Amino acid sequence: MKTENLRINQLSSKAYEWYLQYLKALDTLDIEAYGRFLAPDCSVQSNNDPAMKGKEVVMQGLAGYWTTFASLEHDLLNIYGSDSCFVLEALNHYKRNDEKTVAIRAVAFTDRNEEGLVTSVRFYTDTTPLFA
Repeated sequence: MKTENLRINQLSSKAYEWYLQYLKALDTLDIEAYGRFLAPDCSVQSNNDPAMKGKEVVMQGLAGYWTTFASLEHDLLNIYGSDSCFVLEALNHYKRNDEKTVAIRAVAFTDRNEEGLVTSVRFYTDTTPLFA
């Protein structure tokens, strides 16, 4: 994960450290670690696709998606919002399964409950270069 390009961060230090661990689980493609951040009734939606609803469905869907590329690294640009509702602007660096690399801009809106677990993620990106 790259943080040196982070320009604006509106999260508290505690929430920021939590978010770095969350993103680390994504960047290492560790579905079990990622699952520990999710509320049982969470939902994850990509672009205009139907939302995946429920922790097990989300974990199964993401585990399958993560096999379509070799690696991922988030390059954090800006984080706006509060500790419970925020948006990340990032440049995501992917290594495709054919070893080619692509960088894709993305934004992710994240909501957390009172226990600090993720209840909703909506991310918007154009992954066309990843699968070209």
